[in-house]
This record gives sequence, C-alpha cells and structure tokens, in this order.
Amino acid sequence: MTKLLSITAAAIIIAPLVSLMAKVPWSNFLGSLSDLTAIKLSIWTSTLAAVISLTLGVPLAWILAKSSNRISNLIRPLVLAPIVLPPTVAGIALISLMGRNGLLGKYIYEITGWSMPFTSSAVVLAGIFVGLPFVVLICESNFRQLPKEIEDAAIIDRVSGNELFQKIAIPQSRSAIATGGILAWARAMGEFGATLMFAGSLPGVTQTWTMLIYQELDVNVDTAYVLSAVMLVIGVLIVFLLRKPLREAMR
Repeated sequence: MTKLLSITAAAIIIAPLVSLMAKVPWSNFLGSLSDLTAIKLSIWTSTLAAVISLTLGVPLAWILAKSSNRISNLIRPLVLAPIVLPPTVAGIALISLMGRNGLLGKYIYEITGWSMPFTSSAVVLAGIFVGLPFVVLICESNFRQLPKEIEDAAIIDRVSGNELFQKIAIPQSRSAIATGGILAWARAMGEFGATLMFAGSLPGVTQTWTMLIYQELDVNVDTAYVLSAVMLVIGVLIVFLLRKPLREAMR
C-alpha cells in the first residue's frame, strides 16, 4: 500500500513534466527562442532582486535567530507570509504600498512625479517581496545550528555582535546563504501573478519570461512549450544542485 501511494504521488508530479517535454517542438526549438527580450529582462531583474534579498535578508535572519522577544516572534510570520500568500494578494499589497495612491507611493509621486507600478523597478520589487522570505527562512535555520561553543568563545574574547555576525556567522553559513540566494533568484524568476498586477506586461519594459509564456499560449503554443521547457530544465537543475545544501540548511 505504501509503495502504491508513493508511486501515485510521484506520478502526479512527474507525469505533467514529462508531458510538457513531450509536447515541445524540438525541430523548431531554436527558432522559438528568437526573441530573448523577456528572458533577458527576467534574468537581470531576478538577479538584482536576489542580490537585494541577500543584502537585506541575511542580517534579518541573524537578528531573528538570535532574538527571542515578542517583537521577533511577531515579525517572523509576517516576513515569511509571502511564501504562502496568493499572488493576487501579494500584488494588491504591493500596489497598496507603492501605487500612485499607496501609503508610500503617493508621497513619492507628489514629490518626484514618478510612480513605480508598470516599471522595471516594480518587477524587481515584486521579486524581492516573494524571494526575500526564502533567504530569511534558510539562513535563520542555519544560524540557529551554529555551534554554541564558537559563539561562547567569541563572547569571552569580547567580540562584538557585528563582528560575530560578519567574521564567524557568515563564513560558517556560506552554503546556506548561497542556497537562499539561489532560491530567491528562482522564485523571482518564476513570479507571475504579483508581477502582472503590480508591473503589468509591457514588452521590453515589464514583460517577464512567465508573462511571455502566458501570452504565447494564445499566439503560438509551440513557443509557449519551448519557453516552458527551458524554465523547467532550469528549475530541475536548481533543485538537483541544491539538494544537499537544502537538507543541511533545514535540519
């Protein structure tokens, strides 16, 4: 019974992926990738989002890992909430903050005349919003596993909190930090709903890889399959390469 259930579970995941690859028009594979504008936009916006997520998320993960007060316990679920939020809710949340009439966006618009929605900056912010929680989740888990004796020795040697973080915690957690960054990049790369609502799908400006796939379903389904297949391969490679770091980070 257990074996049957496990086979069924694997089939539910694997069968659609195999079907996708079977539908790819391999004879015209390169021809379907003639316009790489959306792919290039996705790569640079997701890379920038991942870098910013690491810059901000690693220090936050350290603070959360080393704090046990009520404020930290309140902040943690809020920071991780985007992992489970529906994309439409995430998009509305971003609009409510940075839209022309948003809590912060209206002041930026009044002062500068610039509005973030439907710009490349909106794509980056959406990527940070959905990617940063993965950095915090992975890195906080790893920081909690740092050997206690190392921290105790540092405290005895009167090492400051910043020095402990920069010179001990970060070098000891390089694998987890890299894993969090790659997951943030992959999450930002694959984001669709929040980005569509907040940034739109303007060719050459905000139209990302996933949006192009959605558009091509109505225009040229073969191209949609090719673009999807490339993204699938990237996703499988990421999971394969990170299988060991993920196990270690989440222990």
